[in-house]
Amino acid sequence: MIGTVLCYVLLPAARLLRVLRDAFFTCRKNVLLAKSTSTQIEGVFAATRGRLVPEEQEALLQQWLEEGAGNLPASESVPTVGKVSVTLTSDWLEGSELLMTSLSDLSSAPEVTRCAGQQLTELHALASSEPQDHAVTELAKLPVEETVAVAGSAPWAAVVPQTDHQIAGCAAIDLGVQNEDPAVLAWSLARDAEAVPTEPPAWPIQDAVQFCPLPTEVPYHEVFWRDWEDLSVQPCMLEQVSKNTPLFEFRVMSYNILAQDLVEQGLDLYLHCHPDILNWNYRLPNLLQEIQHWDPDVLCLQEVQENHYWEQLEPTFKEMGFACFYKRRTGTKTDGCAVCYKHSRFQLITLSPVEYFRPGLDILNRDNVGLVLLLQPLLPEGLDQKAVSPLCVANTHVLFNPRRGDIKLAQMALLLAEIDKIAKTTEGSHYPIILCGDLNSVPDSPLYKFIRNGELSYHGMPAWKVSGQEDFSQQLYSRKLLAPLWPSSLGVTDNCRYVTLCQPKKPGRHKYSRDFLLQFRFCDVACERPPQLVLLEGVTDAKPDRPAHWPKPAAVVKDPDPQPFVPRSSGVLQHGLNLTSVYSHFLPQRGRPEVTTMPMGLGATVDYIFYSAEPVQNGNKGGRRLYQDGALKLLGRLSLLSEDVLLLANGLPNHFCSSDHLCLMASFGLEISSLREA
Repeated sequence: MIGTVLCYVLLPAARLLRVLRDAFFTCRKNVLLAKSTSTQIEGVFAATRGRLVPEEQEALLQQWLEEGAGNLPASESVPTVGKVSVTLTSDWLEGSELLMTSLSDLSSAPEVTRCAGQQLTELHALASSEPQDHAVTELAKLPVEETVAVAGSAPWAAVVPQTDHQIAGCAAIDLGVQNEDPAVLAWSLARDAEAVPTEPPAWPIQDAVQFCPLPTEVPYHEVFWRDWEDLSVQPCMLEQVSKNTPLFEFRVMSYNILAQDLVEQGLDLYLHCHPDILNWNYRLPNLLQEIQHWDPDVLCLQEVQENHYWEQLEPTFKEMGFACFYKRRTGTKTDGCAVCYKHSRFQLITLSPVEYFRPGLDILNRDNVGLVLLLQPLLPEGLDQKAVSPLCVANTHVLFNPRRGDIKLAQMALLLAEIDKIAKTTEGSHYPIILCGDLNSVPDSPLYKFIRNGELSYHGMPAWKVSGQEDFSQQLYSRKLLAPLWPSSLGVTDNCRYVTLCQPKKPGRHKYSRDFLLQFRFCDVACERPPQLVLLEGVTDAKPDRPAHWPKPAAVVKDPDPQPFVPRSSGVLQHGLNLTSVYSHFLPQRGRPEVTTMPMGLGATVDYIFYSAEPVQNGNKGGRRLYQDGALKLLGRLSLLSEDVLLLANGLPNHFCSSDHLCLMASFGLEISSLREA
């Protein structure tokens, strides 16, 4: 019974579905023949030849193409048009074999005769028009579901987001733009069709292949629409800074420029990029042009490859008027951090490189580094240089590993202790501080709150939660933070200060060295049984004997290196630098969060510029400390972008931005005290 049902019901239904599928693909082929020239059809089937078409099918296709072109008069031959290969949808890919096997049957069909007549009419029009215009017009005719790509382009080319306004604008694209990376086709639509870049890069590099990274008609800052936000006109700033208050104004940039060695080690992260735009000889002129355009006075760079720094970056920065300092990561790493400042605006007072690696400590076993500088602003001649306060600038790149938040926290505590040491004044307060870097932590994560609010209770916290980069809560086992986070031998307190710089809580209470305490081990007082000790035979009734090799009691030697006794807290970290972020991490006009990087196509904020401010009295909103500008005033900042805008540009890096991070930049003002009093 079941076999009868299968034979008389299911088999006819399967045949009917096959007939309907054949009819559908036949109709689609006729539409393609009506809209395309023979060269375009050749491009269509060229896209499917990778699917092992039999030899007789290829011969039949070639015969059909020759007959179609041979029927035309010589004066009406097909004009030379750049091939346009069409990336087919899944339906077309599945039906390509069906189309090719049925060409002989369709050539005699009336539909094909009508299509051939329409095709001949189009060829007449093509003979009297520009080939380029025809190719562009054909691009505009393509349906939305088909993706246009240049024939012969490499298979790496990313698919351009096909929105309606982009397809409508395709008619204005010239072939010179199409020969560039299709990944930035959306940005090329805004260019003038007649503007073709002919100038060499702004920063030619010796022994380097010449690329043209940025045409002068479309500079980077105009492509990404990054606006300069002037914060000095806000009411709160106008109240703090009167018209008669002189300020020493300067700009600070923080930029992770993506070390080339890291690119080559992680090519899987950049599959969306053309190989040429990942080339250092292409990226370097872009990066230098971007830095030159924004013209910072202080430049903090991360992921700076050592050989590129000494051979290319430092010589170029010196020509731009910068004094540069570099710290390579420890171990076998080839990149590091650099801080550059214009020697016409600042003078170096103190330089302190920071290495986070500590042998024997699991909490500090990574090779990340930082730099801390104390700079003296230079006023015009005739003015007292002491009229403006020194400025402390710190730059760092914290560990990336999302699972090891304990290491991130210890690295940041060590950096804050160094900042406290360098920025400390003789009165016990701090000079103005600016902290830049890639902290590999998202806004409102525990690490971010620790920097901004000055306090964090970490005991029992999962290590992955510290940075907020990823959620590992579903894992059965996760590392937890226990107090104390690092041993006392590190010499850093839970207040992120060096022990040697701390004053003892009680006079005369010190932490003595081990050698000093060992000399009391077998003294008479130590060997005397306390009267309240319970007498246990064989346990507490015997007096410990001094070993033969143990020295006889001698005069007590004074400890040559006493250290102040600093009690450790129970799982709470604090610092007193009063730091707040330049950015708000949200774009109110777009209703989206700000983004500084896009790993694997997902936008995130991990780069920051913090600066010292004054906390508002009784100012605490939802656990978030409130600040107001003090001696260091925030005057402006370079706006960031949202994830959707960067996705339209094919993510990061791309043709215009040669790093996988966006640069951050802010303008500050330091009060000139003596002039204000005068």
